[in-house]
Amino acid sequence: MDSAYFSSPALYLIDALFGLYLIAIMLRFLLQLVRASFHNPVCQFLVKITNPPLVPLRRIIPGLKGVDVASLFLLFAVQLAAILLKLLIGGQPFSILILIPVAIADLLSLAVNIFMVAILIQVVLSWVGQGAHNPLTTMIYSLTEPVLRPVRRLIPPIGGMDLSPLVVLISIPLIKMLVIAPIANLGRLFI
Repeated sequence: MDSAYFSSPALYLIDALFGLYLIAIMLRFLLQLVRASFHNPVCQFLVKITNPPLVPLRRIIPGLKGVDVASLFLLFAVQLAAILLKLLIGGQPFSILILIPVAIADLLSLAVNIFMVAILIQVVLSWVGQGAHNPLTTMIYSLTEPVLRPVRRLIPPIGGMDLSPLVVLISIPLIKMLVIAPIANLGRLFI
């Protein structure tokens, strides 16, 4: 059998499984950062699935000024493991100096993608589900409000329309192009 026959499904599984777990860890980190309520069932789910590696890590790696450094370390380690596995399955050569900036760029990209999706969900919910209260809505508003509030101060609602989500959604691709892409390209300097 051709090795590509097995490598493509393996790469897909790595992307899917590692990706889902990275999203869970990143959401937990971001929700802790914005001080969201963890009494929310969605947050409780995130805690349950991320606690097994985080509890022992927190014994070794303490927090720093309210930042959960153990979660950051876990995010980096899982992202690095996913990249390494994909390179090994693909039979590609690699250097750790190349992998570090790529892993950092991937994690930053994941964080801004989470904000982008959360803001899009919030916008849709504001159109169709005003006044609806459920755990997901509460979590999304907790996550997006610290990002939208500063923009709302600069650009107050015009005619009752809040333009802050639009401004942030336009800014996210710029952040990816101007900040995250150069970090990913840093690895190429070490080749």
